[in-house]
Amino acid sequence: REKMRRLFMYVILLILMIFLVPILLTKKFDKVKEVVANEEKQEEAEYVYKSYGTIKLLHAATGQIEELPMDEYLLGVVSAEMPASYEQEALKAQAVVARTYTVYKIKNNAKHDGADICDDSKCCQAWISKDDRLAKWEENLRQEYWNKIEQAVYETKGKVITYNGEVIDAFFHSNSGGKTENVSTVWGGADLPYLQSVETAGESEYNQYASEVSFTKQEFENKMKQNHADFQINYDEPECIKVLEYTQGNRVKTIKIGNLNLSGVEVRTILGLRSANFEVAINQDNINFSVKGYGHGVGMSQTGANTLAKEGKMYEEIIKHFYSGVEINDI
Repeated sequence: REKMRRLFMYVILLILMIFLVPILLTKKFDKVKEVVANEEKQEEAEYVYKSYGTIKLLHAATGQIEELPMDEYLLGVVSAEMPASYEQEALKAQAVVARTYTVYKIKNNAKHDGADICDDSKCCQAWISKDDRLAKWEENLRQEYWNKIEQAVYETKGKVITYNGEVIDAFFHSNSGGKTENVSTVWGGADLPYLQSVETAGESEYNQYASEVSFTKQEFENKMKQNHADFQINYDEPECIKVLEYTQGNRVKTIKIGNLNLSGVEVRTILGLRSANFEVAINQDNINFSVKGYGHGVGMSQTGANTLAKEGKMYEEIIKHFYSGVEINDI
């Protein structure tokens, strides 16, 4: 009996070892994984701090690179990109959008050798030094305006816009003409879920909303031939200039001009129009363009942001109006 009891105990012990040892090892492995994950998070946090704490700014006019703290850089961007007379919440929205745009560029699109971003608005974001900006404001408004810029940047410190946990490509423009544009319509490629067409009220009150451009027929033909040497047009044809298709944002998607079918974006570039939201009229010797909006139309409209701020919307609400399905988080 004693032998049988011992044998039974050995069997029980063996069974326990078979089941318990893997469990204990798994728990230990999970603990190791947790430690490694924490170390990786710490390394990532250090990377973020080093990467986004300072900015290497390329001055396009001189080719010089200046290193600036992120917030100091953003003071120059916000004061260059948006009028300081705008509502405080609109300025805050601009600060967050500019910070997001900057972080995205650093992380995904380092196209400037030795620099993170440049100060050319046609390439990256506009930027202006404090002294240059103050000099452009009326003397009695300088301190008030600069205080507003500082408040916009510092009260949103570290805030960026994310979609599914990733920092977004936060495009913005001056005036949408009443409706923003899907990103694929302007630059091609796949649509981004957070850069969809949305309506914007109140933009017609701004001088960026409407513009008129007129060319003589000869000027018009010269501009077209600079880009398309084979361009021909017969003004006697009833539909020698005709819009073939519009975008979701009410801009010209495709237009027939003489023997060419062109995108509205290309026509805007060739003729220097404020946006691709335009109408064309032939008036004797002139070609007249009536244009709505100012800019590419993707992302946040600055005048639209100011209108929403006037209505009492906070910067978070403004941002979520223009960027679909996003969250606002710390870097």
